[in-house]
Amino acid sequence: MVRKNGKKWLRLSGFTMIELLVASAIMLVVIVGALALYSRSNQISVDQQQYAELQHDVRSALYFITRDIRMAGAGLPPEFGMYAIEGFNNEDQGAEVRPDRIRLLGNMENPLNIRIKEYQGSSVTVSLEDGSFEQFPYPPEFYVNRIVLILPNPSSPCRTGEVRQITHITWSTGGTNEQFNMSPGLAPGINPPRGLLAGSPCQSDDFDGGLIMFANVKEFWLDVTGQYSGLTPGQNGYVGEPGILYMTNNGIHFPLAQNIENLQFEYNGDLNDDGLLDGFQPWNNTWSDDQISRIRQIRIILVGRTPNRFVSVSGKVPANIHNYRRPTVSDSQGSTTDDYHRRFILETTANVRNLTINIYNTGQR
Repeated sequence: MVRKNGKKWLRLSGFTMIELLVASAIMLVVIVGALALYSRSNQISVDQQQYAELQHDVRSALYFITRDIRMAGAGLPPEFGMYAIEGFNNEDQGAEVRPDRIRLLGNMENPLNIRIKEYQGSSVTVSLEDGSFEQFPYPPEFYVNRIVLILPNPSSPCRTGEVRQITHITWSTGGTNEQFNMSPGLAPGINPPRGLLAGSPCQSDDFDGGLIMFANVKEFWLDVTGQYSGLTPGQNGYVGEPGILYMTNNGIHFPLAQNIENLQFEYNGDLNDDGLLDGFQPWNNTWSDDQISRIRQIRIILVGRTPNRFVSVSGKVPANIHNYRRPTVSDSQGSTTDDYHRRFILETTANVRNLTINIYNTGQR
């Protein structure tokens, strides 16, 4: 466009409407593409972050389970090895997933193994040989409120133990008159494996020459509903949310990991007494005391599940990929449909160390 301005002629330039529309369209395409790329990258980042957290939870939980399984039976005489382990196969919590549970007994955390001089069963005093406390570096206050397991003399026919809680100890100068003093009755909420407390009562002298030790009764179990029967959220460590894996130690529940979908255990030992390990199998309630004392290895299988769907997955998951559906684990059935939650599965085998290395070990690797 040309216009006269005084004596000068000026040429005015600009964009036509078509040029503006074309430029706007190009800019819009660039912006939309950049936003799409950012959105996709953000989705992948969010998915990978929750998957990384899931892997951390599963690995950490597996470490604690494996560590304590290795310590099962610590301090127990071989005659009481049948009380070191108790399994529960496919526990029915009213949900589709039925996890396993395992209960362990042993002196796992603080060494203590003292011979009893005199103990009249169910009394509140355990008399010890002089100098017994001098074998251990604990001050008197260390013993207060500790849970102890009292076992009869292994040479006696009695196989019934007691779990008690210490109130204080008697410890005279020079290591004489040494005694454990306890509250009347068994320690509340403590349930050792396989009915250790429920056998026929011992005679009053069966405990003379027996053993007293610090005891840890530990259970590893998975809450799949968040409404576990008999437990109240907020009490004794119970959270009350689904997908929480717990370690229960002497009646107190400790959450180990969240977003856990399934927990399975399998057991291996020379159960038929032929000198060879039989292979891994789920817990069987018909196993005898002798067979359980022959268990040498435990396989742990832990399945984690992301709390949210993988938003970066689009379209239909290929039929041969099972990362996005619950898998079949041991004798626990999997799902036949995809739910787009990513899984992480870890499996390991733990030797029951305190049963494996003693001279009563049977079964060859």
